[in-house]
Amino acid sequence: MTKKLSELALLVPEAKILGDDVAIGGIEHDSRKVTTGNLFVCMEGAHVDGHNFISQAKARGAVAVLTARQNFTPPEGLSALVVPDMLNALAVIVPYFYDYPARAMRVVGVTGTNGKTTTTYMLRDIFRGAGLSVGLIGTIQILIDDETFPNPNTTPNVIDLQHVLNEMRRRKIQIVVMEVSSHALAEHRVAGVEFDTAIFTNLTQDHLDFHGTMENYLRAKAKLFDAVSRHGRKQNKTAVINADDAASEKILHHCLCKRITYGLNDSADLRGVDVDVRADGMNLSLAPCPLSLNLHVTGLFNAYNVLAAIGAATAENIRPDVIKRALENFRNVPGRFERVFADVPFAVIVDYAHTPDGVKNVLQTAAQIVTGKIITVFGCGGDRDHAKRPIMGKLVAELSDVVIATSDNPRTEDPEKILDDIERGIGDKKHERIADRRAAIFRAIELAEAGDVVLILGKGHETYQILNSGTIHFDDREVAHEAITEVISHE
Repeated sequence: MTKKLSELALLVPEAKILGDDVAIGGIEHDSRKVTTGNLFVCMEGAHVDGHNFISQAKARGAVAVLTARQNFTPPEGLSALVVPDMLNALAVIVPYFYDYPARAMRVVGVTGTNGKTTTTYMLRDIFRGAGLSVGLIGTIQILIDDETFPNPNTTPNVIDLQHVLNEMRRRKIQIVVMEVSSHALAEHRVAGVEFDTAIFTNLTQDHLDFHGTMENYLRAKAKLFDAVSRHGRKQNKTAVINADDAASEKILHHCLCKRITYGLNDSADLRGVDVDVRADGMNLSLAPCPLSLNLHVTGLFNAYNVLAAIGAATAENIRPDVIKRALENFRNVPGRFERVFADVPFAVIVDYAHTPDGVKNVLQTAAQIVTGKIITVFGCGGDRDHAKRPIMGKLVAELSDVVIATSDNPRTEDPEKILDDIERGIGDKKHERIADRRAAIFRAIELAEAGDVVLILGKGHETYQILNSGTIHFDDREVAHEAITEVISHE
C-alpha cells in the first residue's frame, strides 16, 4: 500500500510538509526496520530520541520523517511531515495508512489490573475450539494462529500494533484477543481499532507512577468501554464487566452497548456458584445457564477469569459445549500460578503477581491448598509505583509463614532502597532480606519441608532481570529447578 505524504498531512490539523510530496510505502519508528520508501517516525522517549537515527533511516531508504519539532529542518534528500503533537498524529495517521485492518476481524479487548493474560489465553482456546483462526496480542507474546512473535509491551505502540493487525488481516485471522493496558489507552496505542467485545476484570492499585491517581487510572481503563460503545463498521458490540469489583459501577457508565456482568454474587448476569477450589483444580457451576465445569486451574481469582472468558465467548456467539470443552482442557498460562514440577515433597509455584491485589489472590489460593508453611519470595520493581511497596510487604507478612524479600527488576534504582520501602510494610514480622534474587530463591528451597508451598512472585513468565548495569537472563522457574537439584544432591 502506498499513500502520498500530503494525504497523511490532511489528517492532522496544522500539519505541514517540508520538501517534496513523496509517496510513502510504510511507517517505521525503529531505524533498523526501515526499508525503501518508508516514513521514519522520530519518537522522543525517556532514553532514546528518534531524531538521532535519521541518518541511519535515510541510509536504509526512508524518504520522509515524521516529527513534532516545529523548528525542524530535514536533511537533504528527505521530506518531513511536521505535526503539533506526535501521539495524536500517529493515532490518526497509522490506522489510516494501513486501511484500518481491525475492521476485517472481530476484536476482543481485555483490560484490568489483574487477570488479563489468563483471560485472553482462555478465550484463544475457546475460539480455536470453535474452529476460528485466532490472533492473540498480550504480555507474554503475540500469536498468529500457532506462530509466535515477541512483544516488548503488553499492548504494542500504535505503529507496531497496526503492523501486527495488518499481518493478521493478510493471514485471514477471524478474531483477535488483545490485552489492553491502561498505558495503551492513555497513549492512544489502540487508536483506529474497532473493538467488538470489551472485558473489565478488576481495578486495584498499580501504575500510579504513570497515572498519578486511582481516578486517572480508572479513567484510562474506561476509554476501552467508550471505544466499544461507539458506532462503527461492525455490529453486535458488548461490554463484559466484573460486577463484584468496586470500580464496575463507574465503568458501566461508559458502556453504551449491550452489557453482560459476571461475578460470584447474586447481582451478576453470569454467576459462578458451587465453587470448589482444590490443589489440582476447581469445580465451578454457572447460573442461570446450567453449565458445570471441572477445571485444571485453581483459585478464586481464576474463577473470575473463567467467568470473564465465558461472558466474552457468549457475546461472540460461541456454543456452551465448545466453551465447556475448551475451559476443561485449559492449563495455566506460563508464569501464572505455574507449578515447578520436581520430585520433592513440597510445592514450588511461580506467579507474575506484582500488585497488592495480585499478591493477595495468590497467597489466599496457596492457603487453600497448603498443609505446611507458605514460604514467599517477592520483590518490587524499580522506577515504578513506590506506594505499593509497603502495601505488598504488609500483605506478604500477614499471609505468609516465611517471608524472603528480594529484588524484582530494580532497573535504575538501588535494590537496597526498594527493600527499605518493602520492609516498612513487613514491620515486625520475622523475615529475611536477600537482595540477590537467585540467592533468595535458593534460600526458600533450602527452608522448604514436606507439605510446604514455596511462592516465587513478581516475574512469572519473564526470562530476564533488568538491573542498573543492564538486562541479564533470569528465569524464576529455571533457578527454582537448579535450587531443587542442589537440595536433592545434598540429601
